[in-house]
Amino acid sequence: MSAEERLRELGIELPEPAAPAGSYVPARRHGDLLAVSGQIPVTPGEPLPTGHCGLDVTVEEGYALARRCALNGLAAARAALGSLDRIAGVVRVGGYVAAPADFTQHPAVVNGASDLLVEVFGEAGRHARAAVGMSSLPLGVPVEVEFLFALVPEEG
Repeated sequence: MSAEERLRELGIELPEPAAPAGSYVPARRHGDLLAVSGQIPVTPGEPLPTGHCGLDVTVEEGYALARRCALNGLAAARAALGSLDRIAGVVRVGGYVAAPADFTQHPAVVNGASDLLVEVFGEAGRHARAAVGMSSLPLGVPVEVEFLFALVPEEG
């Protein structure tokens, strides 16, 4: 089943891709790779979540926010490629969690993004990953996630 079909089956509608908040592009293709810039958990029509996991944000809330970051990342990938079916697999995910120094559950938070990618891409969604803590993230968000996708080689 294709990624686009899987999204429909799961009842997932991707949001409009967010405009860059700085001097960068949302996604950059190089050969058979697509790097997607760090995505924050923006949800249209809702206030931007802020805080630190382990203080103002529970691990479960952080998981849901990381999942939202992955939805935004897929939206940026689709905008760059025209279709998620051009993705052969997920190579790497970088997850950044705003948290106090004694917080140790970064992987559980970033699993929100990782689990969604496996739901959408199946085994091709399994990836290498970093899940690290930060004292702060842009705009005060609790989670930011970046992506590296392998692309289906173009015929030609």
